[in-house]
Amino acid sequence: MLAALIVLLVAFGTVVAALVPIVLALLVVAAGLAGVTLLANAMDVSTAAPTIAAMVGLGVGIDYALFITARYRESRAAGRDNTTALAEAMGSAGSAVLFAGGTVVVAMAALALTGMGFLVSIGLSTALVVLGATAAAMTLLPALLALLGDRIDRGRLRRRRRRAPGTAWWRLAHHISRRPWPYLLAAAALLLTLAVPALGMRTGFPDAGDDSASTTHRRAYDLLADGFGPGVNGPLLLVVDLRGPGAGTGDIAALAERVAADPGIASIGEPQASPAADAVVLRLVTTTAPGDAATSQTLDRIRGLVPANVSVAGLTAMTDDLSRQLARTLPIFVAAILAASFLLLMLVFRSILVPLKAVLMNLLSIGAAYGVVVAVFQWGWLKGLFGLEGPLVIPSPLPAIFFAVLFGLSMDYEVFLLSRIRDAYRTSGDTVDSVARGIAATGRVITSAALIMTAVFLAFVANPSPFARMIGLGLATAVLLDATVVRLVLVPAVMSLLGPANWWLPAWLRRRP
Repeated sequence: MLAALIVLLVAFGTVVAALVPIVLALLVVAAGLAGVTLLANAMDVSTAAPTIAAMVGLGVGIDYALFITARYRESRAAGRDNTTALAEAMGSAGSAVLFAGGTVVVAMAALALTGMGFLVSIGLSTALVVLGATAAAMTLLPALLALLGDRIDRGRLRRRRRRAPGTAWWRLAHHISRRPWPYLLAAAALLLTLAVPALGMRTGFPDAGDDSASTTHRRAYDLLADGFGPGVNGPLLLVVDLRGPGAGTGDIAALAERVAADPGIASIGEPQASPAADAVVLRLVTTTAPGDAATSQTLDRIRGLVPANVSVAGLTAMTDDLSRQLARTLPIFVAAILAASFLLLMLVFRSILVPLKAVLMNLLSIGAAYGVVVAVFQWGWLKGLFGLEGPLVIPSPLPAIFFAVLFGLSMDYEVFLLSRIRDAYRTSGDTVDSVARGIAATGRVITSAALIMTAVFLAFVANPSPFARMIGLGLATAVLLDATVVRLVLVPAVMSLLGPANWWLPAWLRRRP
């Protein structure tokens, strides 16, 4: 919050204007977390849901208020009265916020497609907070700005020199537009290079062995592993169903002997029968730790050895199954978000290439964020800087959570920037000039918003949980790349190359409402 306040003070130059987004974001997060608590009375909610919802809620709550307040003050500075300035701000920046918020809500709600209860709860919780942030920006914020009136400029820190709006951003956009190919290739090469480590991503479910050695549960985990072997912290359970025809206890000894012969099994416990004698449980201790890839291979072999009336259970088996289900459903989840975002942007901007470009660029920034997380946490690069004690497996739910959050947030900047570019193009009909004007009008605001988002997300790198650290670093990296490399380099380069084709839409689609 302190970092956000400093950025807002620099961006706005007045205390009151800087405090408006902060106050709105705090109200949004408080109301949103209260909504998550109510949600927990209707369904099971993951303990990670409030953290992720608060993280995203703070970011979008500040950003949405920043976008509208900046446009309102810009209109006032142009000589409009307060009522007209507020109407213009809500008609332009307000519309962009509405569609941007809708994209984030759709992306987070799409986590329901994974079929995983805890991911569904994270998606719905975050969507609830973002929905609140959007509603507050549409209703509470304009009411607050109307009540403040001229007092929005109270507490001025310095008197600004009057300059042409965004001249530095305008010159940068024109400079890139004159040489689009070198900048396009260099920016794409940078993002692709950062994304390369993501090709070696190994996912799984972290256990207590991945936590800090200063915690008591990690020390207990290490003591058990040292004394009884690494597999003792996540044993497998063979559950024999004796209710079927022909099933009996006579085959239990042969089953135990067959399973114990597997090289991945360190020991097998005595059979434990249920009181009704209709089930028997055998406890298997593997030779490898629960999170090791070798344990997953052992699980596959054991399932191939047992008959139909025997199931393999236990926390290790459950997390392995969850990882595999996530791997199967992730392509469906990603395709649904891409399709929904493409259709939404096509409706907003009446174009085919603009939403296609936005989707591809967002994939580049998300891939780069994946790569940075893999390099730091899985490969151990710069692990001392982030207080890591060794390489970590990437949690299986992380790619899905990352994609939903990052794709939604990156669309915020995309919609806000493209709205200004489209308005300028309608006036001038010049692609290069309209892109430069759009970047000039939004450069300060988007940069400020990205700095605030980055500060919010980096704050979670200090969290003792490796899972929270991964989310914080990944989100901060993606937002930073999205607001700099993508928005300031790739957008002007690509749009200048496409020219008038940016706004092409087939005639049969233009006739549709």
